[in-house]
Amino acid sequence: PSSLDAEIIAQGSVAPSPQGQAILSAGAEGRVTSIKKRLGDAVQRGETVATIESREAAAISSEVTSAASRAALARSQMNREQRLFDEKITARADLETARAENQQAAAEARRASQAATASGVSGRFIAVRSPIGGRITSSPAILGSYVTAQDELFRIANPNLIQIEAAVPAEDARKISTGAAATVETPEGEISARVLAVTPAADPENRAAIVVLAPASGARLVPGEYVRVRILQQATSDQSTALIVPAEAVQSVEGRNVVFVKTKSGFRARPVTTGATSGGRIEIVDGLKAGEQIAGKNAFLLKSELGRGEAEH
Repeated sequence: PSSLDAEIIAQGSVAPSPQGQAILSAGAEGRVTSIKKRLGDAVQRGETVATIESREAAAISSEVTSAASRAALARSQMNREQRLFDEKITARADLETARAENQQAAAEARRASQAATASGVSGRFIAVRSPIGGRITSSPAILGSYVTAQDELFRIANPNLIQIEAAVPAEDARKISTGAAATVETPEGEISARVLAVTPAADPENRAAIVVLAPASGARLVPGEYVRVRILQQATSDQSTALIVPAEAVQSVEGRNVVFVKTKSGFRARPVTTGATSGGRIEIVDGLKAGEQIAGKNAFLLKSELGRGEAEH
């Protein structure tokens, strides 16, 4: 039971969610010295997929070493001033100055170490790590090539973190609310979904707004795949309720519209009164009851069998 006005039909495509895709760039100028993953390989979060030999990495490593040496020297000087102060040889001001210099040097050493860790620097090499788990979908990196900081090396996508982006006419987009239920039609069957967001503006070229939907967990969809979605609107009192069936379920037999209803002994043609048609669906005003099973896809084959049986008789 539904209404043609209660659903909005739209074409959409499957895309990675913002948290489900990542582009790995070199991060620094250098030469690609190793590639540990190939196209299609699985990658864990934080796993190294390539290494780059870089002068910047050597400079960062040198800064880490220098900062650590300065911190060690400042700590030694502070300890010496503490001993002299305890022996009443130096003033407290000299001790406080040594403590401040030690704290500053320690902070610089931590900053340099954290910067090296964040950059994946180890010696003169930089490790390119994946920020997400998933599979490599693009791998333009070439072993031995010289790259700049902005060069793309890999693309990674998590097939479990996807969304569906459907183009909907602007006038229909105004009828869709966040959280609305939806159904995604795929060759393997239907998948439930819900509306995450609706873009506030329509594309000036096609006058369509983008509706973002989240499919149910466990849905086996592939980024780039095209699907058809049916978005349910909130029911209103002025919407007429009828039975909605696929348009291909209704066949014409001897000038009458019929639907093939499943029975214990097979399918039986039953005359129906139809209403409006839209988006490959048709209203059944009379002749069917909710819950009855009917032939949908390839119903014309039953019509052909029916005609052949009458001819043989």
